[in-house]
Amino acid sequence: MTETRGATASEPDFLTSTRTFYDAVAEDYAALFERELVGRPLERAILQVFAELVGGEGPVADLGCGPGRTTARLASLGLDVFGLDLSDSMLAVARRESPGLRFVQGSMLDLDIPDGTLAGALSWYSSIHTPADELPALFAEFHRVLAPGGHLLVAFQVGDQHRHHDRPWGRPVSLTFLRRRPAEMIRLLTEAGFTLLSQTVREPEESLEETSPQAFLIARKPAVVAS
Repeated sequence: MTETRGATASEPDFLTSTRTFYDAVAEDYAALFERELVGRPLERAILQVFAELVGGEGPVADLGCGPGRTTARLASLGLDVFGLDLSDSMLAVARRESPGLRFVQGSMLDLDIPDGTLAGALSWYSSIHTPADELPALFAEFHRVLAPGGHLLVAFQVGDQHRHHDRPWGRPVSLTFLRRRPAEMIRLLTEAGFTLLSQTVREPEESLEETSPQAFLIARKPAVVAS
């Protein structure tokens, strides 16, 4: 697996805009969410469940890892995990904060990972910039890299009204954060070949300044059935 995979001339515009946005705000974002899991006991519990489901069966990828806090959490739970992200600046934060873990640059839509090699994959709020018509390809890629019996955890904000951030922290960038309906995400995961194991939706937490419910789906790539 290569450590750095930059933009290409044929890269979709949404990937370029996502990379540009997070490269610009990485340090501000990392500071704002420095203790992002501290006030989120349900999220910690879901990550614990995911870690137990995956067990010690093989490598796990945190896809769209950002500053690597969730990657580090999974490592603390005993998983052999690495992080992947589009943004050089986010990866710089992750490598600085968790020097003992591996972080690589890449796109979730074109993973430099052999077929069927991961025991687990995590998409922790990282599909929220992927247009709806690209989600089938995204979930097909997740399915491709997971081993039979491997587990996937997808987290996202719930809703129909998307949220646009323009010039956050005064930076000259903007990006739209896409909200989804769990039923639609479950349908797409099922069509990609996954079996849903659990669906959790919690209400927005006022103390965390949330404005929408949060959803967490755990799915499994079916094991190969012996003939």
